Amino acid sequence: MKKLIIAPDSFKGTMTSQEVCALLAGAARRVFPEAETVCIPVADGGEGSAAAFLAAAGGRWVPMDCTGPNGRTVSAGYALLPDGTAVVELAAAAGFALAGPRDPEQTTTFGVGELLRTAAERGAARIVACLGGSATNDGGCGAAAACGVRFYGQDGSAFVPTGKTLGSIHRIDCSGLVPALQRIPIVTMCDVDNPLCGPTGAAAVFGPQKGADPAMVERLDAGLAHLAELWVRDCGTDTRALPGGGAAGGMGAGMAVFFSSRLQKGIETVLDAAGFSEKLDGADLILTGEGRLDGQSLRGKVISGVAARARGVPVVAVVGDVGEGAEGIYDLGVTAVFSINRTAVPFETARLRSRADLAAAAEDILRLCRALEIRNSL
Repeated sequence: MKKLIIAPDSFKGTMTSQEVCALLAGAARRVFPEAETVCIPVADGGEGSAAAFLAAAGGRWVPMDCTGPNGRTVSAGYALLPDGTAVVELAAAAGFALAGPRDPEQTTTFGVGELLRTAAERGAARIVACLGGSATNDGGCGAAAACGVRFYGQDGSAFVPTGKTLGSIHRIDCSGLVPALQRIPIVTMCDVDNPLCGPTGAAAVFGPQKGADPAMVERLDAGLAHLAELWVRDCGTDTRALPGGGAAGGMGAGMAVFFSSRLQKGIETVLDAAGFSEKLDGADLILTGEGRLDGQSLRGKVISGVAARARGVPVVAVVGDVGEGAEGIYDLGVTAVFSINRTAVPFETARLRSRADLAAAAEDILRLCRALEIRNSL
């Protein structure tokens, strides 16, 4: 093997994409010390996206405190790239890992709005918003409220909606959106293409992961449907069929309505920034991966995005767990899938040994490649 490309996502709650790259590269050096190893830590809009942009393009992290998903102050920030682009990661202010307790009826994206507003008011030339990994289901109303949008109840009083109170919104007034956010382009990276509402919408598909039981899922979905009707009436925008509108508890649609943002696949944005296509020249193998591979991974996440750009180079996915629907990844160009859960234990146990298991699984895969290479040379 002459050249190996390593382009993984983070293993959420366990390892960053940079850590995964380092472990895979270490295995490559042990088995193929003569090979060129190119590491491209990537993300699809979820946790680790800002770091992936910094790794790809350079720049700096701008730290700031903001409101967390449960209303408490958290330490967050945004990435500022050399060209003036600010990368705002929802997971930094309203992420699943920050939520405690997990209750999508109560959590808010208000802190995400604080990040967006601060970046714009400090002179960002452009904003890339990354939506994956949310603990919220408020349609982006919290973020909009932090940026000057007003929500009124039946009695005429203003309030900041959460998932539980979306149905209580009587009127929306977007005229107060801060001027700085009206002057710059905002692109939103989505890691899914789910619509806002319905059986494949934000609440039905992602609500249970955030702590919603079936009754809560119905309430959340009804709230988003009500919000969508108000968007048509008060904002002149119909997002009910918008691909990606259901991302981050409906914030995909909220970004389109409140911030006039264009939605696009997150993995495409990061791969372009990293120069993936140029670095692919001469590659013999691509190693990619993410924490869990299942049916959702087929809808624009890292593994499918990398495979779509592979140009015939074999793609091997190294993942934490394999779930229902994962077999469809082969139709998208992936050559093989390997789980690192070597002892078949639950996640809470597996995560404690994930680094050693990832390194061991990668070395096994590369040893097989080495054996096949030797055999084919005879």
